[in-house]
This record gives sequence, C-alpha cells and structure tokens, in this order.
Amino acid sequence: MDSIFFLASKIIWALISPDSLLVILGMGAWISLLLGWQQVSRNLLALLALLLLLIGSAPVGEWLIAPLETRFQANAALPAQVDGVIVLGAAVNPQLSDAWGQTELESSADRLTAFAYLASLYPQAQLVYTGGSASVAEQEFKEADYVGFLLAQIGLGQAAIIYESASRNTAENVSNSKPLVNPQPGQNWILVTSAYHMPRAIGVFCQQQWPVHAYPVDHHSQPARLWRLKFRFAENLVLLRTAMREWAGLIAYRVSGRSDRLLASDSNQCLGNNNMSNAAQSPPI
Repeated sequence: MDSIFFLASKIIWALISPDSLLVILGMGAWISLLLGWQQVSRNLLALLALLLLLIGSAPVGEWLIAPLETRFQANAALPAQVDGVIVLGAAVNPQLSDAWGQTELESSADRLTAFAYLASLYPQAQLVYTGGSASVAEQEFKEADYVGFLLAQIGLGQAAIIYESASRNTAENVSNSKPLVNPQPGQNWILVTSAYHMPRAIGVFCQQQWPVHAYPVDHHSQPARLWRLKFRFAENLVLLRTAMREWAGLIAYRVSGRSDRLLASDSNQCLGNNNMSNAAQSPPI
C-alpha cells in the first residue's frame, strides 16, 4: 500500500504541478489551433497569458506558503534536557553527490546547519538523519548515504548518528526511524525540517505516537511584505511549485490517514506528559 501511495502521489503531482499546467495549457492551445478550434485556442492562450503575468509579477507562492511557515514559531523555547534530535531529509542531492564524489546540497541545507547546531547544544542527545530517495526511477541513490561526509567535515564525524536511508517520503521517515531509536514516553525529541513542511511532519509524528518539539528552519516567505510586486518569473514559479506541492501533500496525508490532522499548529497537542516546565529559550542560529 505504501508503494502504491508513493507512485500515485508522483503521477498525480506530475499532472497538477503549476509548471505542468502551464505546459498543458500551451499544448492545448496549439492542438486546438491545428484542429480549427480557434475560439478554444484563444481562450486557452488568454488563460495562459494571465497565469504567466500573475506568476511573474506577484509572489503567489509566498501567499500560499506563508500560512504554513507561520504555524510554528522560529527559535521557540526548547527543553533544557533533550533525548534526541531528528532531521528529515531533502538537504542533499544524492544523484549529484554520487556524480561528483562529494556532498552536494539542496536549497533546504538549513536543515543540516540546524542539525549541527542542536547537536552541539545537546551533546548527549541521540542524533538521527532520515532520508532515502524520493525518485521513482533512481532509488539506488540514497540521501542519507552522502550526508555523513559533510557532517564529518563540519565537526560531527565522532558523533553517534543514526542514518536511515530507506524512506521515500515523510510518512516513511517516521515509520522507518521510530524502530531504530524506540522513543519512550516522557522523552524530549526535537524535529528539524523546513518551516513550510513542519505542519505535515508534526501531523505524521503525532499519528505515529512519537511526540516531538518543532524546530522549523528554511523559511521562504516574508509575512510582513506579502503584498508587493516581484518580477522574477522563474523564482516565483519554483516557490509556487513548492507551496502547491505541500498543500497537496497535506490533503493527501490527511485523507489517507497518514496524518492525524490537516494543519498542525502546536506540537504540544501530542506531547502527552512531556515536561516543558524546564524549557530554555533557544538562541537564533
């Protein structure tokens, strides 16, 4: 069932992603013109032109992603005692890392810098990096296999880090990592992932009865400056794609039962009896 969900999510997203929709509109207009459906072709071209103008001039992606990024506070208070830190993959490009023989980072590299910071802040905590391959055709390239080289370079080579490399998505990040560390009731675990991804990740952790404290990083929006013109089509399209994919993921995870809620906003809702009374304010990194 997990493999069916994984494949279906990839196929559906390939069809509904904003870049795919733009191509479909353009192709539809061209085919309609060839078939003599001039009015249909004009309508499709008009819609395509409107979307290109909107995406190219307005931060639509930020409008969609800001509500996700503001659900969890950045640099929130953390427990004085932490038992473990887990970071979700997406910080490393395993295909490029294999091609060049060194760790090649993605735009979500903030996850790794936060991981290193928290590892130094809590030297006794168990460290977990979970990330396999999200690719359908290239499952042989596992992200976690290439992270150790970089962590050793930045001073974590001697730390006891568990690398989980079989997971293909967020649900599997949690289900595959949990048996490796066997978290106990009352323990304090910190979850590191991108801010826009934190609501879905928290929902999955809660669904699988693994309470965690949210530590969001890798922000993409400026909540106080959402209403502005931003003439950067490629950059705007990439962010819009990220935002739409996350919203689609939230809906799919809730409908399929992989998350216990649509939009998590407080990790304390599933922390149970974890003690937060000794929380200490975490300084910014």
